[in-house]
Amino acid sequence: MATLSVCIGSSCHLKGSYNVIQTFQQMIEEYHLPDDTLTFNGAFCMKQCAEPGVAVSFEGAVYHVKPEEARSFFRETVLPVLERGEQ
Repeated sequence: MATLSVCIGSSCHLKGSYNVIQTFQQMIEEYHLPDDTLTFNGAFCMKQCAEPGVAVSFEGAVYHVKPEEARSFFRETVLPVLERGEQ
C-alpha cells in the first residue's frame, strides 16, 4: 500500500494545503481507488516551510506542490506507481 501525505502545518496551510487535499480526495474518488491501494492523510510540519508550494510526501520522497498543480502531480506521480503496483 502506498502512502500519500499532505503537510497541514501553518506555512503549508497558508500556501493552500486545504486545496491540495481537496483535489487529491476528488481524484481518489474519480479513479475509484480501493482503500487498500493508497493511504492518504495529513501530516504536521514536514520542515519544508522555505520551499515553494505545499509539502507532499509520497512513498518517502517529499515534493512541493502548488494547489493549481495538484491534479497533474497526482496523475503524473501517484497514479503511475499505483498502476504498476509498486506500493
